[in-house]
Amino acid sequence: MTSKSESSYIQSALLSDPPCRADGRALLDYRALRLTTGVAALANGSARLTLGGTTILAACKLEIEDIEHAIDATDGRRISCAVSCSPAAYPHHAPAALDELQHDLAHLLNAALAHAALRPANLTVLPGRKAWLLSLDCVVLADAGNVHDALFLAARAALCDTRVPVTRPVEYRTPLHAGGVRGDGDDDSMGMGMGVDTDGAGLDTRHAAHAADFELADYWSEGAALEGWDRWPVCVTLNLISTTHFLDATPQEEAAVSLRLLLLISCAPAGPPTLHGTRLIGSGELPPAQFKSLVQDSLTYAKELKKTLDAQMHSERARRQSGVLR
Repeated sequence: MTSKSESSYIQSALLSDPPCRADGRALLDYRALRLTTGVAALANGSARLTLGGTTILAACKLEIEDIEHAIDATDGRRISCAVSCSPAAYPHHAPAALDELQHDLAHLLNAALAHAALRPANLTVLPGRKAWLLSLDCVVLADAGNVHDALFLAARAALCDTRVPVTRPVEYRTPLHAGGVRGDGDDDSMGMGMGVDTDGAGLDTRHAAHAADFELADYWSEGAALEGWDRWPVCVTLNLISTTHFLDATPQEEAAVSLRLLLLISCAPAGPPTLHGTRLIGSGELPPAQFKSLVQDSLTYAKELKKTLDAQMHSERARRQSGVLR
């Protein structure tokens, strides 16, 4: 816990001219970001991210889901997010408080990443019948401040690392369709093409207009990247104190401020940044005029944050392609 005198000292240092932080950073500087992908062997995509001393492990797993009775128009393609917090990361939290924190983080992640507008199109396997269900599990291994930003960065890195296995539809034919009718010199009408059993019922994977099932076209560990991955948002947390704000707070700095503003922003390559949602944490008040100014500032911070993460992802892809272990 931070005492009132310590909080007052931190506030005075942040408001001084020039501002002073315990680790020597400027108000808008982030701590060092380190990323490693492919850390979970059994996952379709995974990442371990460290921001300062905050460490998040994120992993994505794909499984087939029956969507014949789905009530929405997205053809399944659901993303389910779950967050677990290691007791070692929050040694002073009671079990009930830890559960509440986990639920709050999972709700925030689900609200942003599982939105129907952001569901990848290539999660569909058989339209109207089967689709991939993507389960994203995040574990907070250590919390040294700014856990929300780190959580979204790790989740985005794991989603970018995910590969969706390529599938092809399978059609089962009756004996009549497989070989009961002979066309005019057309061997395909006799069911003599690839994947068709000419002695009875056939199995055709070439042009399955009425697919009954599917099969994997490549290895489980191979596949295509999730479509629309560049639209997933990052989180920018603005720590507000008086009329100023600062980024990437430490636990002591978080305890010294009464209000934090979380902004979820996506930065697609084409088009301007998009604000997906906001959340206020704390007991302070935020005037509408100041809110508008903060949103404009946060768009710039989000672009820089995404640029840093993309550079780390590019470095990780190069490392893994070269076979270098970390």
